[in-house]
Amino acid sequence: MMKINVSQQRGVFTIELNDPPANTYSYEMMREIDQAVLNARMDPAVHVILLRGAGDRFFCAGANIGMLKDADPDFKYYFCLHANETLNRLEQTPKLVIAALNGHTVGGGLEVALAADIRIAKKDAGKVGLPEVALGVLPGTGGTQRLARLVGKGRAIEMMATGRLLSMDEAKSAGLVHEVWGEDELKGRSFAEAVIDYATEFTPPNKASRAVGRMKRAVQSGVEAGFLEGLAIERELQQQLFLSEDAREGLAANLEKRKPQFKGR
Repeated sequence: MMKINVSQQRGVFTIELNDPPANTYSYEMMREIDQAVLNARMDPAVHVILLRGAGDRFFCAGANIGMLKDADPDFKYYFCLHANETLNRLEQTPKLVIAALNGHTVGGGLEVALAADIRIAKKDAGKVGLPEVALGVLPGTGGTQRLARLVGKGRAIEMMATGRLLSMDEAKSAGLVHEVWGEDELKGRSFAEAVIDYATEFTPPNKASRAVGRMKRAVQSGVEAGFLEGLAIERELQQQLFLSEDAREGLAANLEKRKPQFKGR
């Protein structure tokens, strides 16, 4: 039985984590996510990748504890290594990744969400945090590194050492979440519908999705390099964009004082 559901509409490729009751991930689920990311990366019709959890209670509650309890140390190591590789692949894919936090997003679930570029949360849908300290372990799917880069070392250590869980609004104040949507933002739509509508703002003809993806890649790769290396990455990506149809369309539309019609090419 598949542990994820995938779908595609309006240029948005959705990966839905689906392992009731808490959408915890196993090695099998992570392999399916990995393959889905590769499929989305290679598909020219995909402009945005959207992550969400099945149901309305959990985005993801992290790794399957039962699986880890009975596994030997070698399996645990390679499980963490593969999960890191999968999230790195997601993070380095030059297409915008949006995580829709529709429920509790804790432990490894937050680590998955931190590999996305934008995190949108449903108001009062659940808690957010990294409580691994209560299990005697650390956030081992990139959490220590991504959290520190996002909120700073001191706040990251405090959040992980206490294991405290935040509301969606508190998560926004802490810088973990970009937006929290309640009824005013949803405007009668379901959270899932509203997030799809938001994601399509970054697809053609609205946005030059190749430019968005390469902006992302310049940040993700460049920030981890030295400043001069980051500038070199930026120049190479800019040169790729100068050769694109969308750059020609954007420049022409600007000169002709009209709205550009991007094609994602």
